[in-house]
Amino acid sequence: MKIHPSADVQTSQIGTDTTIWQYVVILAGARIGRDVNINAHCFIENDVTIGDRVTIKSGVYLWDGIRVEDDVFIGPNVTFTNDKFPRSKVYPERFVETTLERGASIGGGATILPGVHIGRGALVGAGAVVTKSVPPYAVVTGCPARITGYVDAGEQPREEDRVEMPSERDRVVALDVKGVTLHRLKQVSDIRGDLSVGEFPVDIPFVPSRYFLVYNVPSEKTRGEHAHHKCRQFLICVKGSCSVVADDGRSRIEVLLDSPDLGIYLPPLTWGTQYKYSSDAVLLVFASDSYDAQDYIRDYESFLQTVSPKDEIS
Repeated sequence: MKIHPSADVQTSQIGTDTTIWQYVVILAGARIGRDVNINAHCFIENDVTIGDRVTIKSGVYLWDGIRVEDDVFIGPNVTFTNDKFPRSKVYPERFVETTLERGASIGGGATILPGVHIGRGALVGAGAVVTKSVPPYAVVTGCPARITGYVDAGEQPREEDRVEMPSERDRVVALDVKGVTLHRLKQVSDIRGDLSVGEFPVDIPFVPSRYFLVYNVPSEKTRGEHAHHKCRQFLICVKGSCSVVADDGRSRIEVLLDSPDLGIYLPPLTWGTQYKYSSDAVLLVFASDSYDAQDYIRDYESFLQTVSPKDEIS
């Protein structure tokens, strides 16, 4: 452990190999893990927990209620808040908790409002104002912060980029996420208009028990954000466009659905998210099973525990 002589460190709960630089103040109740790097001119209150291998750049103040998990990066001059209705000399019984999950990164100058949950591996852009919780691996920017992408998803390149896509000859393309496939459905065009058709289970790989439509979605909203234990799904954007992120717990990929003859198949145990809806988007979803609330996995950490052994994600 290395503590600069100018630092005022009152806590004894500090892990090995941690470095604390000039003019840092840490109060007695704070808990700090191993191999943490706290840069100059930071302040850490009592009810603060910091995990292992965390980097905190200069000018960051961590107030009561902040929870920072392992491998988090906090850029310079990031602002945290812990009271939704602050008043001078008026204190709540307990400050609102804000959590930064493992591997998240917060860009310099961002502002994080009270009670926000930053998901595992998420990336908050510099200067963003985060007013709502951020899903795992999402990239958020702007004021207020909105999802603009997903870490390592890499939107699937289109035909103009000469990357293999479903075609009239090869109608199904396997993607880099386990079991997920992209399908080109039959299309007939003549002077009377266009028709797209798919047969079950020849073109769409199961016989559905139900369907639902998603429409009138504000462009900044995100849908999905869950997986299923058993249910299979097939998504077609029959009007407009939207992006689908598929994640198997190891890899994720983003696909733009922008044609009624293009569909994506999501097998069970695939974490699915839909966002970037155009104003006129209508998303048609076929599901292999009737609705069952118990079939949903709505928490990403629970999803990882289901698809991967614990020692592989810890």
